[in-house]
Parts: sequence; structure tokens; C-alpha cells
Amino acid sequence: MARPEYEALYGGAAGGGKSDAIVIEALRQVHIPHYKALILRKTFPQLNELIDKTLNYYPRAFPDARYNASSHTWTFRSGAKIIFGAMQHTKDRVKYQGQAYDFIAFDELTHFSYEEYSYLFSRNRPNGAGTRCYIRATANPGGVGHGWVKERFITAAPPMTPISERVRWREPSGREIEREQKRIFVPSSVFDNPALLNNDPMYVQRLASLPEAERKALLYGDWDTFSGQVFTEWRDDPQHYFDRHHTHVNSPFAVPDSWKIYRGLDWGYSKPFSVGWYAVDHERRLYRIREYYGCTDTPNTGLRLEPGAVAREIKRIESEDPNLRGKNILGIADPAIWGSDGTESIAALMERERVYFDKGDHARIDGKMQVHNRLAFDPGGVPMLYVFSTCRHFIRTLPSLVYDERRVEDINSDGEDHIYDELRYVCMENPIGRAPAQTVQKPAYSPLSEDIRYEPYSWYKNY
Repeated sequence: MARPEYEALYGGAAGGGKSDAIVIEALRQVHIPHYKALILRKTFPQLNELIDKTLNYYPRAFPDARYNASSHTWTFRSGAKIIFGAMQHTKDRVKYQGQAYDFIAFDELTHFSYEEYSYLFSRNRPNGAGTRCYIRATANPGGVGHGWVKERFITAAPPMTPISERVRWREPSGREIEREQKRIFVPSSVFDNPALLNNDPMYVQRLASLPEAERKALLYGDWDTFSGQVFTEWRDDPQHYFDRHHTHVNSPFAVPDSWKIYRGLDWGYSKPFSVGWYAVDHERRLYRIREYYGCTDTPNTGLRLEPGAVAREIKRIESEDPNLRGKNILGIADPAIWGSDGTESIAALMERERVYFDKGDHARIDGKMQVHNRLAFDPGGVPMLYVFSTCRHFIRTLPSLVYDERRVEDINSDGEDHIYDELRYVCMENPIGRAPAQTVQKPAYSPLSEDIRYEPYSWYKNY
């Protein structure tokens, strides 16, 4: 609450008092008559807990404050307002068009897309003189926005380290302006909340008894494993990049000439496109050896390149990369690129540049299972899919994919799933069975074991 940065994310684990911090922080400027605050959850029903907290706190601090349940608004004696809102769908952001909020808070930020979050920057402006404009958010690991939140706040710098971004614009006079804008991740866990531990000493034990993924996320704030994660098999261990045991990421190497090469494509224009090259060894193991990902610096936003330009860049890469130059490459793509609304299809425009693809198998569930099969480790710790450490977008996006709440066996396509789709087409071209299960016996986990040590945010040792 004391941080000076424009953006701050608070949380990472359960029980740290995140919701309390949000609703109390919103009170900071209610003595100013024109002050307006906005507190957001993804849906209105999810606001109930926050509103219940305000019904407890606000009248005790400001006896004259009044809550209007129909408009979800608190009005204070000065005239200041705190408004509760929702953005269930990205299109709902237009509800806030033309509005101004001095303070904006997102509760459970990982439930929002970056597009939804960043749009509210334009609504964060003063309603009059004397107010401070800033944004706060809370989050636990998991959710459709897990990937972009992790990249923006978690892996960008260690906890409590300000992250600087240079912002540039041009004035009507033509003068170029550059300013620094900062954000920060402030970690919290149940161990930082003595009031909760005093009221409920068993809460830590209940968190410790959760399934492994939820336990790591909610008790320790682990952003690498979380509930709802699709590909829980994924491992990225830099210590094994060379021996390739118990990791899916490995160091690049020269691909033997006898190995087959595939090129996968998932097309995108306003959303990113993904081109990935895969080598197949004599045991049918896939190696992702190169990628061309059409994404801007804004998460899940495409470059808006026309198909011919993408095809020409594909040709350039294949003519210069020593692992691709002179090879016979088989292209596999989303069947949708052959669709046409009376104009030339994407596939036809690429063929003009002599870049060719065959139609991939679009079966979603079967394709997902093929990815699972390839990520599974055999008893020796060897998977059927490796990724060169240079394929940073694959490494960034695949582990962050979550399940769809309605189609519970499928992936939530609101996430950044373009590389996954391209991988799926290549896997369906080379189907395999499930690897034999590992037989290593592990001792049963006990949440009350004396070996348990609380080491919050230990994953930062890898950065």
C-alpha cells in the first residue's frame, strides 16, 4: 500500500490479506469530493466477498458512507465514490468507455486478459485536481491470464524490485517525449498474515493437504505449477540442458542430415501467428529447433503481416539456418488457411512465394493427447519432445495454458495457444503412444512432515 510505483501486484499465495488490502487502499482519497475508484472482478457474483468486506470495514471508518446495492457503489460524505465492476468478456470494456477513475484495482488479475487490463489504463485519469492516479492488483497463480501476469510482474524482476519501462510519445509540435513508468511485484503468503493464523491455526495445514499443484501455488506462491494447468508434465531444468534428462528444454545442436524436418503453422493476423520447425530423430522423437512467432511486445497481439510477407521470412530463415538450409521440409498447417471468402486463401498467397503446406489434423482432444504423450517421461527421464532453449516463446506460453471451464477436456483458447496449436498439427502428423510410466518410488507426502520448510518464491533462484 505504500509503494510509489504506478502499477503494483500483490499476492502470489493464499491467505496474505489481498482482498483486504484492495478494499482498504480504495479509501485513501475518499476525502476528496471528485475522487472515484473502481474495483474489478471478472464477474459480478465474484464481487460478493469484496462487497461483504466493505460492508464490515467502511461504515466503521466512515459512518456517513452509504452503499447502493443496485449500482454497486459506495458514496462518501465528501461526494467521493467507490464503484464495483466486472468485465466478464473483453467486449464488456466498452462499459467503462468515457469514464475516469483515479484509482483502479483488479482482484484476481490472472482471470483477466492483458487486453482487458491494459485498456483500463486509458480510464485511469483524474476527475479533478489533487488526486493520485494509479493501479493496484492482486493474484494467485493460475487462470487464463497466468502467462502474461507472470511475464509482466514475476519473471521480469525479483520480488520487491521496481521494473522500469520507457514510455514514448510525440506532441502535436513534433517534440518527442520519453518518460519512465514503473511497476512492482509485492509477494505475500499466509505466513505474512498473523491475524489469520491466530484466528485459524489450522489454515496452513489445510493448504498443505491440497493436491501438489494447488499446494505449491496457494501455500508457497509457486508460479510454475498451478491448478488448472494443462501440461503439468512440463519441465525446464537448465542443469540438464546438455544431458537432456528430466527436462523438455535442451541446448541447440547440429541436426543430422538424415533426420526429417517439419514446419508447423498456426495462422494469425490480429492475434499472433506461429511457425515452428521440428526435427525428427530415428526414434520418432521431436525436437523444436527454430521458431518464428508473430507477436508484438504486447501479449497475445499479432504483427498484422500479410501472408506473403510471412512466407518470404520463412524462406529467408530456411535459406540461412544451418539446420534448415538445403533440407526437404514438410509443411503442416491449420486447415483454416485454405478457406476463402471469394478472395485468394492464405495458403494460396503463401504458395505464390513457393512456401507450401499440407492440411493438418485439427482434432483438438486427440491432438492434446498427442502432446501429453510426447511430454511424458519414460523410466529413464527421456521425453518424446524436446525444445531448443532458443525457442523462448514456446517455453513461455506452453506451460501457462489452462483448461476451458466449459469444455473441461480442452484448452482455454482465450489464452496464448497459437504455438500449442501449431505443435498439435505436427504431433498429429507423427502420432505416438503413451510412454511407459516411471517406476521411481517416492515416499508418501505428509503435510505435517518435519522436512517441510517454508521457502517462499524460491523459484527466483533460477533467474
